[in-house]
Amino acid sequence: MAGFTTIDAIAFIFFVAAWLGYRAAVESGPHAARSLNARMNIRRARWIEESAQRDNRIIDTQVMNGLQNGTAFFASTSLIAIGGSLALLQSTDRVVAIFADLPFATQTTRAAWELKVIGLAVIFAYAFFKFAWSYRLFNYCAILLGAIPSAKRQDEAETKEAVRETIAMNIAAGRHFNRGQRAFFFALAYLGWFIDPWMFLIATAAVLTVMWRRQFASDSVRVFTKPGR
Repeated sequence: MAGFTTIDAIAFIFFVAAWLGYRAAVESGPHAARSLNARMNIRRARWIEESAQRDNRIIDTQVMNGLQNGTAFFASTSLIAIGGSLALLQSTDRVVAIFADLPFATQTTRAAWELKVIGLAVIFAYAFFKFAWSYRLFNYCAILLGAIPSAKRQDEAETKEAVRETIAMNIAAGRHFNRGQRAFFFALAYLGWFIDPWMFLIATAAVLTVMWRRQFASDSVRVFTKPGR
């Protein structure tokens, strides 16, 4: 169909399964609590709880600004990537001719190339929405942080509820940011499809392996696995 073969379908199904499976494993799987994201969520909560014990929260505001700026950068990058992906549609005939002359690339049809490009644009669009929403949530989190009562009232129920809300909003913002970055990583694997479906399979497996290792077996994770942690 549209220039796709059975191995193309298998590679695409594996790509989708890897993406969804990794998300489930990291966010809700039996070992999710051991992931780097989960360990950082605990530190997010500790940070907000500590901020409630001080009246001067300038440093907390600076940290929040840093999180927002980083998210805004990735959102802008996503828009650029979407534009670059769609620009490829204007060079379809030229690209198809070039790939036909490459010895290591599978010949593709115009329809197949356009569908692949649209798929890449969809991935970057998904990333943009995640980063944009994450930026909005970090903005809400900054407001909630400013609404936490003074340190003199840290034992009051109102303060504890304000801290809980701020922690939950910060974790939600981080979760959407992670999903946006995940889309970027899997977009790298998706690029393999433009060369060959087998390359698509290999690239997906490689990205999945690297991401899994960074979440569960990297130097960053070992920072939190020392005695007493």
